Amino acid sequence: MARGKRQGWRWTLCAMSAAVALMAPLSGWAGTPELNGKFEILKDEKSVHQPGKVKLIEFADFYCPHCHRFDGDGVAILKKEFGDKLEVTMVGFPVFQGKLPTPFDMYEQARTMGKGDEMKKVLFRTIHTEKVTGVLDRSLREVLIKEVGLDPKAFEEGMASGKPAKALEESKKWGERIKVQQTPTVLLDGNIKVEQIDPENLKLVIQSILDGDKKK
Repeated sequence: MARGKRQGWRWTLCAMSAAVALMAPLSGWAGTPELNGKFEILKDEKSVHQPGKVKLIEFADFYCPHCHRFDGDGVAILKKEFGDKLEVTMVGFPVFQGKLPTPFDMYEQARTMGKGDEMKKVLFRTIHTEKVTGVLDRSLREVLIKEVGLDPKAFEEGMASGKPAKALEESKKWGERIKVQQTPTVLLDGNIKVEQIDPENLKLVIQSILDGDKKK
């Protein structure tokens, strides 16, 4: 399904069910006195905003082609615009049924070893560019682990500990708590949910957050 078109960008989203298109309107609003763009303030979530910086959490599924595109093209646009004023982190939120959790576990383990971003890029490439959508067996994992500069033995020991799987479960609970219905969905500063994730809308929201700091 597709939502919105801004300056040539057309962003589609992976829904919780591939058979059902969620066409409900966005619950955000535009032109509030504080922020611009389309977003939703989550009243039950705490803000983690630090002056001069915006924290962007990307709820994504490694099997979702739209997450792949957003994490590549969309995030690159935002980082170019805001530089070190924007901190981007991905958390796993599976929406495709019947897919193995291995990529999510690998990402979580790489995060604990300081290579989360590198592993994320390798996994998206492997699944969407190289079309490896089946089992990421140990021999293939070893190639990817070495590519991002990690020790395969230590990595596999971490995978076997069960900690990455627990981290994924926590990410899923987080997404369910804030009612993530599609991927990618963005959470800014802990309590600003953005479902219209085209770069122009995200630029509006992020810039207005940063502008608000200057007025304080």
